Amino acid sequence: MHIKSQKDFFCGLMFMGLGLAFAWGASTYNVGTGARMGPGYFPLMLGIMLAVIGAIVTFTSLVVETEGGGKIGKIAWRPLVFVIGANVIFGILLAGLPKIGLPAFGLIIGIYALVFVASMAEAGWKFKTTLILATVLAVGSYVAFVIALKLQFPVWPAFITG
Repeated sequence: MHIKSQKDFFCGLMFMGLGLAFAWGASTYNVGTGARMGPGYFPLMLGIMLAVIGAIVTFTSLVVETEGGGKIGKIAWRPLVFVIGANVIFGILLAGLPKIGLPAFGLIIGIYALVFVASMAEAGWKFKTTLILATVLAVGSYVAFVIALKLQFPVWPAFITG
């Protein structure tokens, strides 16, 4: 067996692994049927579809020849650290850390922090562009989650809203 595209092969394996993990995790919930879906139905189907896509990508990487062999390059650590760090910071700012006394800063400040930290992954990021993107994302998230879906979570810091 000869791997003709390393990128596709390992990408397919990752998809299969994540899909199977989601499907296994979803099986602990009530799945229900297609007519009466339970809370585990959607993640189970999504996990199965992801695993099937991963199997197709893996099979294709073994059969279809790619130009240059699709070699895997070195890991881009800067974007990886900034994007993962931005998501962790967003979660902390959204909900706070009560064990250490950090209050929830809410959705708006969390989104601004998320966008600014994640944009630092790009080599030539610009403040003005990032500010516009953060504002559009914050307004859109507020409209979608707070106004349209009426979800209950902090929008602003507790020390501002009281």
